[in-house]
Amino acid sequence: MAKTSAKNGLQRVATCRVANISELKAKSMDLQIRVGFLAFLWFFAPVPVWADTSANLKQSGSSARLSAENTAIDPQTDRSPVDVAINSSGTWPAGHWVVTVNQTSDSISLVSTKSRTVVDEVVCGDHPTDVVFANDGDRFVVSCAWSGELVVYQLVSNPFPLDTRESSKPVASKSSEGTARRSAEISEITRIRLGFEPSGVALSPDASRAYVGLVASGEVVEVDLVENKISRRVDVGHWPKHLAISPDGKRLAVGCSGDGNIVVIDTTSFELLYEEPLVGGINLGHMVASRDGSQVYFPWMVYRSNPITIGNIKRGWVLASRIGRVRLDGPAYREAISLDVPELAIGDPYGMAITSDEKQMVVTAGGTHELLFYRLPDLPFIGAGGPGDLIERELQYDRKRFDRIPLGGRPLGIEIAEDDRTAYIANYLNNSVQVVDLVKRELLHEIDLGGPDSMSLARQGMAIFHDATRSLDQWYSCHSCHQDGGSNARPMDTMNDGTELTVKTVLPLFDVEKTKPYTWHGWQQSLDDSITKSFTSTMIGKAPSASETTAVRAYLASLELPPNPYRGPDGKLSESAARGRQVFLSSKAACVDCHHGPELTDNEIHDVGLNSKDDFYEDYNTPSLRGTYRKARWLHSGRAKTLERVVTDLHSPEKVNGEAKLTEQEAADLIEYLKTL
Repeated sequence: MAKTSAKNGLQRVATCRVANISELKAKSMDLQIRVGFLAFLWFFAPVPVWADTSANLKQSGSSARLSAENTAIDPQTDRSPVDVAINSSGTWPAGHWVVTVNQTSDSISLVSTKSRTVVDEVVCGDHPTDVVFANDGDRFVVSCAWSGELVVYQLVSNPFPLDTRESSKPVASKSSEGTARRSAEISEITRIRLGFEPSGVALSPDASRAYVGLVASGEVVEVDLVENKISRRVDVGHWPKHLAISPDGKRLAVGCSGDGNIVVIDTTSFELLYEEPLVGGINLGHMVASRDGSQVYFPWMVYRSNPITIGNIKRGWVLASRIGRVRLDGPAYREAISLDVPELAIGDPYGMAITSDEKQMVVTAGGTHELLFYRLPDLPFIGAGGPGDLIERELQYDRKRFDRIPLGGRPLGIEIAEDDRTAYIANYLNNSVQVVDLVKRELLHEIDLGGPDSMSLARQGMAIFHDATRSLDQWYSCHSCHQDGGSNARPMDTMNDGTELTVKTVLPLFDVEKTKPYTWHGWQQSLDDSITKSFTSTMIGKAPSASETTAVRAYLASLELPPNPYRGPDGKLSESAARGRQVFLSSKAACVDCHHGPELTDNEIHDVGLNSKDDFYEDYNTPSLRGTYRKARWLHSGRAKTLERVVTDLHSPEKVNGEAKLTEQEAADLIEYLKTL
């Protein structure tokens, strides 16, 4: 999608893209299903001062506030926003500002909702993931996954006020002295080192504490925002990516995508109260607590462990989308509804918001590029024995209860303004914030955050990779199984092994061009052929063109593993991991016999004694061990849910090469080393 180039750094033109919006409106008229809508307003109780603001600003100094002007954010760099937050009433009226976290540019953008322009942009940490405003309307926190930080910011007045009259034209410009004229700017208060890929964030009602999910360690930490340090931590399970806190601050819900369950924590004792499993659950999205704190809502996908056939896909028996709710006031079986419309399914639901009166719910679907509207009070949630495979027919055909509008790109995070009518959506592929009228169910504006005039080849491949409409009846995308290019929580049956019901764990795609042959059995030698087969066999969709295959290859080549949080800042190993390296290299463990070289694979096929009698192929392709700590399941079958079971049982030296069993110390040290790879 072509866009106007930036001529004044961060003073970007608020491109409304009227022609494209008109096209999207026209497409929405063609949708067979029209539905209802919903929105959500997130309130915090009055917030005490987190710390002495003036003192923090003095300590941070001007160097801590990294503006786009003094760090020269390239206007041609993609922003890729993943989340948005709206200010509540404070120095400025509620809803005056929207903040986005931008993953490709590692930046935060401040958007005026009046002028629909970006008025400030600052560099934050590496790979920002979540943003939450405090209810004072001036302060917000951002998690930066790859740099392992939680950063606290505040909005401060700029002496050069911005004309806030509504306009689709740029209203901020630079004076002859080069000073940007704007009414607010972003200032850093403090930066707290957490490590282990912080992701989802929730604030206590008084904003004195932040709760953060650490994806790499499977923990939730409580961060004291007065002392600016971790005060408590609790193990919750694999991949705690999203959190929600009850309005009274007593219960915290954690979506653990790696285990497919919801964990509920008592914030007073900071103990895990109970877990609610989601059978076959994967890819849990944003979470929203109800106003009375009794339950939490969230979207997710379910893998149903059936062979990939046309009939199974159409019935919703392979991958499907759900909205669920889990009690926060005590353990009870989860309730859910099915989202998928026959022949026009929902792909990759992610963002969620609910109106303050709890009458409407909205959900973004990045894979099918749309916004879903639901009337919340009479949604047909079902507990045990449900929901059905497809959307309930009475819901499907009732536009007051269910509706959908196309947005294009890849819509992700969403939040609703105090008017319960205006929604702001982070659109990753469009480099934009989209403004939707929830009453008219209409895309009103698209605010350009910056970026190149056209997509690079790799970004074109990214768009294809995340496009669920490439699959039969648009049920799922490549991303549905390969989350962010990596693995997933469930072993899956893709027929790549030549047989049905012989599930395999999803192999990560990082450095995939360097790790041929492909598939668990290593029968596939061509990456291009492997890509084509994924679209035509696994997704039962149309074969990509030669140029599309080239684009997907370019995207796969661009995928990066994040910095390993189990290593020191200089890459140094702990004492235990250093001992584990010696075990890894030893003839006793013999790991290095197959796992060597820069990718930790010999690119060969071996019989390691883990075959299934139902396998068509007998031997297995050596997987790379890079990024092992990021997995939720190990070995081809996914039978190992911990590294302990890999090295002491299923893949232990005595079973692989006939050597002696590892001692407890050797096994513990080897595991520590494997986490550092």
